[in-house]
Amino acid sequence: MPPSVITPRPTVPASRRPPSPAGGGVRERTARSLRYARYAAPALLGYLAVRLFGLLVLARWARLKQHGVWPTLATSWDSDWYLGIADHGYQDSLGTRMDSNNLAFFPLYPVLIKAVAGVTPGSRASVALVLAVAFSLVAAWGVFAVGDRLHGRRAGTVLAVLWGALPVGIVQWMGYTESLFTALAAWALYAVLTGRWYAAAALTVLAGLTRPTGIALAAAVTVTGLVAAARTRAWRPFAAALTAPLGWLGYVAWVGARVGRWDGYFAVQRLWRNAWDGGAGTLRWMRELLAYDRTPQLFLVAVSAVLVASVALYVLCLADRQPLPLLVFCGALLLVVLGSGGVYFPRARFLLPGFPLLLPLAVAVSRARPVVAGLAVGAAVLSSAWLGAYMLLVWPGPP
Repeated sequence: MPPSVITPRPTVPASRRPPSPAGGGVRERTARSLRYARYAAPALLGYLAVRLFGLLVLARWARLKQHGVWPTLATSWDSDWYLGIADHGYQDSLGTRMDSNNLAFFPLYPVLIKAVAGVTPGSRASVALVLAVAFSLVAAWGVFAVGDRLHGRRAGTVLAVLWGALPVGIVQWMGYTESLFTALAAWALYAVLTGRWYAAAALTVLAGLTRPTGIALAAAVTVTGLVAAARTRAWRPFAAALTAPLGWLGYVAWVGARVGRWDGYFAVQRLWRNAWDGGAGTLRWMRELLAYDRTPQLFLVAVSAVLVASVALYVLCLADRQPLPLLVFCGALLLVVLGSGGVYFPRARFLLPGFPLLLPLAVAVSRARPVVAGLAVGAAVLSSAWLGAYMLLVWPGPP
């Protein structure tokens, strides 16, 4: 039996579920949104508690090392690139230096930083961090909404908490794009599951302007829309299918025009040593790290564990016959991340938006005995807090 295009009937009776926050006039939609926010409050509070605990562990560890927390979260590594784009814009040539071309970074996040910083006090770095935290809460809400839609409120709450407790979850509260992208992806997938095709297309266009992996979300909306259009002969899913890739394609085309060659974006990626090789580089890294390196670095071992676990979880998602948009999104995301020949250490971070991979775990935990569920979630929270601090304060490279 193939995966369904639209979600199956939720396990929670409809009479006990609040109305979806859409439809009706402005006042009615606002009231529904507020009711749904209260309904999602346990998930958001649980997520917030997880990330605050991780932040406290990071702050304590940083104090022991006499290291500042603020620069680590707001102005390090990729954060600095986004702030540079917000300050000075993009360069207009390809260049030849490796790891030096800011056209590799998609524009939506730095545009938002510049726009919000222009009307608020504080530095652009502080604005970037506040935006990341705010978008992480929007993302957690969207993650909950998808889990609740498919398996009920308890599973949705566990899913949001587990997403916050991922091994590299600290990145959600850094000046990076993972929170923004996950927020757009979660709500786009929810929009597909609930038949809101125009909203799904609009969110996917924005996601395509946020990260290279926006192509995975575009594939999910396009494939699902085409299947739905073929089954129902409706115009909306077909229009969404055609519109969804325009954000990603538009930025790629713009980069090509800016540097004066049709493959300009892919040339930039090659400068960053990030060409797609079908997974040969990933397997080579794993083999060297796990089979031949006598003293493998802990963080790289954790990255390898995340990659292996992600593939195993995707197999479980296939066995569970998850709805088609979730399967396509996660499958395409894994294909892009594992198939890249670029640097190895950020792969766990690149998979952070793949929250549907956690659905089998969330369902299992939500159905377990309270003691077992508490131990499982507690272990995830503790390991995430410790590894997040280790990643930022001990590991010498980017997260």
